[in-house]
Amino acid sequence: MISLNHTGISHTVFQFLGIPGLEDQHVWISIPFFISYVISLLGNSLLICIILTKRSLHEPMYLFLCMLAGADVVLSTCTVPQALAIFWFRAGEISLGRCITQFFIIHCTFVSESGILLVMAFDRYIAICYPLRYTTILTRALIGKIGVTIFLRSFCMIFPIIFLLKRLTFCQNKIIPHTYCEHIGLAKHACNDIRVNIWYGLFVIMSTVVLDVLLIFVSYVLILHAVFHMPSRDARHKALNTCGSHVCIIVLFYGPAIFTTLTQRFGRHIPPHIHILLANVCILVPPMMNPIIYGIKTKQIREQVAHIFIPKQK
Repeated sequence: MISLNHTGISHTVFQFLGIPGLEDQHVWISIPFFISYVISLLGNSLLICIILTKRSLHEPMYLFLCMLAGADVVLSTCTVPQALAIFWFRAGEISLGRCITQFFIIHCTFVSESGILLVMAFDRYIAICYPLRYTTILTRALIGKIGVTIFLRSFCMIFPIIFLLKRLTFCQNKIIPHTYCEHIGLAKHACNDIRVNIWYGLFVIMSTVVLDVLLIFVSYVLILHAVFHMPSRDARHKALNTCGSHVCIIVLFYGPAIFTTLTQRFGRHIPPHIHILLANVCILVPPMMNPIIYGIKTKQIREQVAHIFIPKQK
């Protein structure tokens, strides 16, 4: 058994590089970051306000959408302002405590969003396969319990990682080539054996995100089976149309995440700045596009937005 000879020095402050190799382009890179954040913040906040204030939208599908919009606001606000501070002011210094807190919020929110997308698939399954029992199955009490369960699952899965990180001695390079903190990226700066961190991180991904993807896939297989057994072509078209927005959001959420994971795992010859840019796409694109997709494809939300910005003349 080899014993590591630690210096006894453990860094408590780290320095973000932003996008490594593209430091001279940070001002230009900040423009799409800023625009996407503004769109995300305004779009999701507007969506939340419309759903909460309009009683006609107090239906399960819109309440789940409200949860998703809230998670998007948290995810964007936890990451993008810090990235902008790095790009504009080179303010990349962060304490270990703040770094672990940021990682915890990001990972919790990401797992929560995955859970919300799963229950939205369940919502569409009930709406299409059991339309007459839709309101009796998805009651407000059940929706509340589902929301609490999603949060508790995320919290319980991510919370142990705090202790896995706290046990490490960060005596290596304190420069983080990224715009935000994430689990393995921070653990790699430790002198200790981080195999436990790697295996637990893999367990979390498999038991949450991967499991959610599989269950969403099963839900849509059942939905498609029900849709193509409908006698009317118009009924089939209407049923598929109600799933359109959700499918787009699923692709936007899981697509970049899967692609980023694959490039990190197998794309060893891909430049580091590509990895970091792809990781930021996972944070930037879904929160920005979700309110736009639902605003365009959902008639009730589109009407409410039009009523706010173009009020009818008396």
